[in-house]
Amino acid sequence: MIVVMRSGCSKADVQNVVKLIQELGLKDHVIEGTDRMVVAAIGDKRHLDMGAIENAPMVDRMVPILAPYKVASREVSPEPSVIPLGQGATVGGKKIAVIAGPCSVESEKQVIEVAQKVKAAGADALRGGAFKPRTNPYDFQGLGEEGLKLLAKARDETGLAVVTELMSIDQVDMVAQYADVLQIGTRNMHNFNLLMAAGKTDRTVLLKRGWSATLSEFLLAAEYIINEGNKNVILCERGIRTHESYVRNTLPLAIIPAIKRESHLPIVIDPSQGTGHSYMVPAMSRAAIAAGADGLIIEVHPDPQHALTDGGQSITPEQFSDLMDSLRQIAPAVDRSV
Repeated sequence: MIVVMRSGCSKADVQNVVKLIQELGLKDHVIEGTDRMVVAAIGDKRHLDMGAIENAPMVDRMVPILAPYKVASREVSPEPSVIPLGQGATVGGKKIAVIAGPCSVESEKQVIEVAQKVKAAGADALRGGAFKPRTNPYDFQGLGEEGLKLLAKARDETGLAVVTELMSIDQVDMVAQYADVLQIGTRNMHNFNLLMAAGKTDRTVLLKRGWSATLSEFLLAAEYIINEGNKNVILCERGIRTHESYVRNTLPLAIIPAIKRESHLPIVIDPSQGTGHSYMVPAMSRAAIAAGADGLIIEVHPDPQHALTDGGQSITPEQFSDLMDSLRQIAPAVDRSV
């Protein structure tokens, strides 16, 4: 249920509604719009008398939320959300955010070199895996906390926000200590305990779509995070599994307008995971921006042929610089900038 406040309501009026919602055993979610203030009441309301809220001072009307995902829906927040990346960067506004870096942190030299080069090319944040979920248990699993320290050092040297993957509940405090953005990978989109743990932090969460998840399941996963009090969620499309075997995943860019219609949360596209081929990354990046994506997350490695993980889908810093130049030509056509 959405409680729409009248224009000119005071903070005390809003807090009164919040108190009434909490007294009914429901969760409150306050959204400040340009013209109106609304308060979402989340929970099972079937056997509750909502009359006290409807009759509260400065309440205009009450509107049911039809979507199964409540606080992530456009019904609750018609205006697009702008989410902080850290270090002054954001996702969701006029400026398209670009997150770039190696799939895995391999060494200090590697991560610092990449950070400096993607920063020079115009990136807003540095991606890099300290913990790597691998299908094969004998593949490189990441450097762990040492990798997190190297990412933090790269941030200190470049001013780039750090985006890195969180794999388990016991890692939450450690990863949050070093990272600006906690990434939830495709394998963990349905790990509801981990989603809730990330929702209890003060770090922005980048949530990747599960490789076979529907749009509704994707947004309901985001709902788990937001319901724990963390409103700063960025959605990420990284491709889904289909019968096609030429690409690593099928990158469904149609999800961009669908998300824009259904949710206020920003969406970024991962063309590296979404294709598995480095030569496809520039074209799919440009297509994503043309389709309305709020950002990109791209794998960049100084020596892809010798990368410990996903070298085949990583572009070089020089290719990344060329890509950024082409994005600067496309973005103005959709009233955006890079």
